[in-house]
Amino acid sequence: MDISKYNDLLISYVSEYGLKIIAAIAIFFIGKVIAKKITSVLKKIMVTAKVDITLIEFLAKVIYFALFIVVILTALSTLGINTTSFLAIFGAASLAVGLALKDSLSNIGAAVLIILFRPFRVGDTIDAGGSFGKVEGINLFSTVLATPDNKTVMIPNSSVINSTITNYSNKPTRRVTLSIGVGYDDDLKFVKETLQQIIKEDERVLKDPEPLVAVSELAQSSVNFTFRVWVNNDDFWNVNFDMLEKIKTTFDEKGISIPFPQIDIHTKKD
Repeated sequence: MDISKYNDLLISYVSEYGLKIIAAIAIFFIGKVIAKKITSVLKKIMVTAKVDITLIEFLAKVIYFALFIVVILTALSTLGINTTSFLAIFGAASLAVGLALKDSLSNIGAAVLIILFRPFRVGDTIDAGGSFGKVEGINLFSTVLATPDNKTVMIPNSSVINSTITNYSNKPTRRVTLSIGVGYDDDLKFVKETLQQIIKEDERVLKDPEPLVAVSELAQSSVNFTFRVWVNNDDFWNVNFDMLEKIKTTFDEKGISIPFPQIDIHTKKD
């Protein structure tokens, strides 16, 4: 056995492929670092340009993924692998995976629609997909909400985009609407003046649009008033709760009745 022949062959292979392997590994790790740096720089540029944070996060993920694919293809090319055939194999594999993960891909497509049309942004309070809460994040597969009782809810993006979306933060103002019932024996003019006075005493109520107090229904056991005031979005719930309490205490002070269901039971003696 000619050992020197095998040694020469081994040295030949090592000299030919060893450097290629080292170069490919170096390209992979260095390229990965460069891809992260480029993504980070582009994120900073978009933040400086005041691009929407939701769009920034989405684009950053797409850019990094694209750069990472380029790095992998470059490393494989350094090894002498035909990347054209690799792309064909990758495409076929992607098709097979796509068919198997069609629901997940529909979530990615829905994420693109959410980013493009922006029915809501991170930080908005929304009602979508059967859940209510503040948007904490939008990723490729789901929208993350924080509920008022501090629970985290993850809704598939496809469920969000296919449902009715109510955005409570999109407008700077909101309307507080209450229905107030009083007795038929109460002075309606006095009731109306009392409700209007309650509105005037609350500085959080906006003057424009003008508040509304009007009789809206002559119900079976009460005369119902519609009570509408406009407030800044952040004041909505505080004004809503405070108005209910203020109306009840003021009506008690002024002797205005608030009817409630009652049942009269009559007993018949033999």
